[in-house]
Amino acid sequence: MRFADRLKIVFCIICLMPVSWLVFLAFTLGLGANPIEKVIHTTGDWALNFLLLTLTITPLCSLTGWSWPAKLRKISGIFSFLYAGLHFITYVVLDQGLSWSAISDDVIKHKRIAVGFGSLLLLVPPAVTSTSSMKRLLGYDRWKNLQSTVYAAAVGGAVHYLWLVKKDTRRPLAYVVVLFILFGYRALAYLLKQRKKRRVTLSDGNS
Repeated sequence: MRFADRLKIVFCIICLMPVSWLVFLAFTLGLGANPIEKVIHTTGDWALNFLLLTLTITPLCSLTGWSWPAKLRKISGIFSFLYAGLHFITYVVLDQGLSWSAISDDVIKHKRIAVGFGSLLLLVPPAVTSTSSMKRLLGYDRWKNLQSTVYAAAVGGAVHYLWLVKKDTRRPLAYVVVLFILFGYRALAYLLKQRKKRRVTLSDGNS
């Protein structure tokens, strides 16, 4: 078995640990006084964790020269979508009991719910088009545009978390800071790339 395959298997096992721990706590009655809230918060946290990890991998590869983290980017993105899905399903089924009128009222009354739901929808296109066959079918430019919705989903997820917390906002603010750094890095990389292109164009024009 190749190193890349072993790496992916180990990473998948690590990604499954949070939900496995929740299952263990559920069977051992260790979810606390409000088990539904515990599951909703934990799955939401990990959805955002894996989403930020996905966005961090490209800058990490660029800064370090490593190539192996890039092999984990797709898996990280898929697990972000899966945890976001579990987060949503727990809210809809266990918390709201599939009462669509109550859910619609919640979305209308609480902007954090609306933003969170919108963020989940933004994760659907990257998840659905994550395979190599979809990339070939759509073409690189269209595929890249669909994948880029993860940035908006990350912003929405961080805002959803920030609006959800009423007192101690240190953790959601930490996510906002990480996003600010990631977007800042990407903006700087884009500006440097455009500057390099202009230099090449000018040098070609002068030759």
